[in-house]
Amino acid sequence: MTQPWRRRLFLSAMIFVLAIGLTDLARGDGGGGGGGGGGSDERAGVAPADPDYTAAVKAIKADRYAEAIPLLQRVVARDPRNADAFNWMGYATRRNGDPAASISIYQKALAIDPKHRGAHEYIGEAYLMLGDLPRAKEHLARLDKLCFLPCEQYRDLKEAVEQYEKTGKVSATH
Repeated sequence: MTQPWRRRLFLSAMIFVLAIGLTDLARGDGGGGGGGGGGSDERAGVAPADPDYTAAVKAIKADRYAEAIPLLQRVVARDPRNADAFNWMGYATRRNGDPAASISIYQKALAIDPKHRGAHEYIGEAYLMLGDLPRAKEHLARLDKLCFLPCEQYRDLKEAVEQYEKTGKVSATH
């Protein structure tokens, strides 16, 4: 039989792990939604120190996508492992009218962080803009596996897929 102190230690550890997991769920963990871009830096609640990154996010949130792209290009030139910067750059490129060019940018974000929820959502939306429903559904399925409970990124892409299936179009908000 297990000693009582071991059982208490095990239960305490499980509660701790569960609490961390629920905290990640509450934060949305992985970006997306809320006006675009979003990435794992936002889930940490810490503003990145890079002034180009900060200015780019501000420009994106003000719908100034063309202004954000060169700022993010400088960020990834300095930090080529920054999945969030690639995700934002893909978002800005897509929203600036070039969904085809955004695909390879999102793929770079996903190569760095295969669990990046924002990148999965946005590459799915880019595929819808290009008329590629099967690939959009692939990313929806990946989000379904990444989100323990349906997360914002999953809900947003699911809504975009359903709208595309009904109308053949993607909403301007995506």
